Amino acid sequence: MQLDQSNNGTPEPSEVVSRYLEAIYYMWAEKQSLRSARLADWLGVSRPTVAVGLRRMARDGLVRMNGRKEIELTSGGMRTAESIVRRHRIMERWLTDGLGLDWVTADAEAARLEHAVSEVVEQRLYDVLGRPATCPHGNPIPGHSLASPNEVMLSSLSAGDRASVTRVSEVAEREAPLLLAYLHQRDLTPGREVTVLETDEMGKTLRVQVAERDVTLSHETASKVWAVRAPQA
Repeated sequence: MQLDQSNNGTPEPSEVVSRYLEAIYYMWAEKQSLRSARLADWLGVSRPTVAVGLRRMARDGLVRMNGRKEIELTSGGMRTAESIVRRHRIMERWLTDGLGLDWVTADAEAARLEHAVSEVVEQRLYDVLGRPATCPHGNPIPGHSLASPNEVMLSSLSAGDRASVTRVSEVAEREAPLLLAYLHQRDLTPGREVTVLETDEMGKTLRVQVAERDVTLSHETASKVWAVRAPQA
């Protein structure tokens, strides 16, 4: 589905504001609690710094606080955040598919480059890459695709379940790049078929078969991988 990709003439946000918007968008997409303390941890800054930043963003009409003291993107904030995320994910595609960089390096480089790329270059890259639907980790590109409504966390599956990996959480990309490399090395990548072999009684680990190898994952790690469960035979 093609969506409106314009920012309606809204000026480009500063790099700092872009980082805030991007982080808020990622947490919103993962249905995580959007509180200022969580945002501070994500960005690696103090809570007072985040408080000041959020006040400025609220003044500029990008965010608001709801009755539960959680951060929400306004419609304008959402459009701007989607633009930033779209550019980042297209850049990641170019860096992996075009230049052959690994997942972790491509994510870091895209974070540097996304602020310097114009909409003209972004659209041209998107066309040259064959109009991809997702970033290398399977996350949908805003304005060009949507996540599958049938996705579940790998951690929610039971022994005997089969599923197809759809994406790796963006939260894992940003908070734990070593985890991103770990999953890639073990072929837990979009499109891979997995079978759950065993879950422990305490729900702390999950053993799966992927690409003809057994992989044991902690519940926390498995919660960073999304998949679509295969129909029961």
